[in-house]
Amino acid sequence: MERNGIFAGDDPFEIVRRWLDAAEESEINDPNAVALATADADGLPNVRMVLLKEIDADGFVFYTNYGSAKGRELEVNPQAAMVLHWKSLRRQVRLRGHVTREEGPQADAYYASRSLKSRLGAWASQQSQPLGSRAALMAEVARVTAQKGSNPPRPPFWGGFRITPVEIEFWADGKFRLHDRFVWRRTTPGESWKIERISP
Repeated sequence: MERNGIFAGDDPFEIVRRWLDAAEESEINDPNAVALATADADGLPNVRMVLLKEIDADGFVFYTNYGSAKGRELEVNPQAAMVLHWKSLRRQVRLRGHVTREEGPQADAYYASRSLKSRLGAWASQQSQPLGSRAALMAEVARVTAQKGSNPPRPPFWGGFRITPVEIEFWADGKFRLHDRFVWRRTTPGESWKIERISP
């Protein structure tokens, strides 16, 4: 199968990295913004925007409070889908797969790289839980700041999730809606990928 130009390559992770690098040149805000879809224990879907922070050898990593809605959903149903869409490039990547936590040195390093206010905010916010007022949140931030100081450790309830994909689709806009689409599929992580061109 002929795949050239922006679709060329034998490693889908590298193609995503290449497309993301291109997006960083053209997208005004958050080229690493992704729509993350999860489902709860009853199968009811949920979707929200998060920031993709790493593409490593095993998958796609984002960080959050484990007690958030998405964190709780991923605990009971550790599968997810993700879409990266770059309007300026007229391209998107869709992927889905299995989810595991990233809560070791990699998560510690990312947490330490964040601004101090963001690190303290991670301690202060009970993400997705009811909040009486913004004033209550800011009071909690002040309390945490006094307690944790200028070098807070990563909270035990905050860390990463890694999606290890079993399917990745690359899409590029075509004239008259005759788009180019290539899907990479495998049954389980570690298997060889099978690649198909699919109709727009």
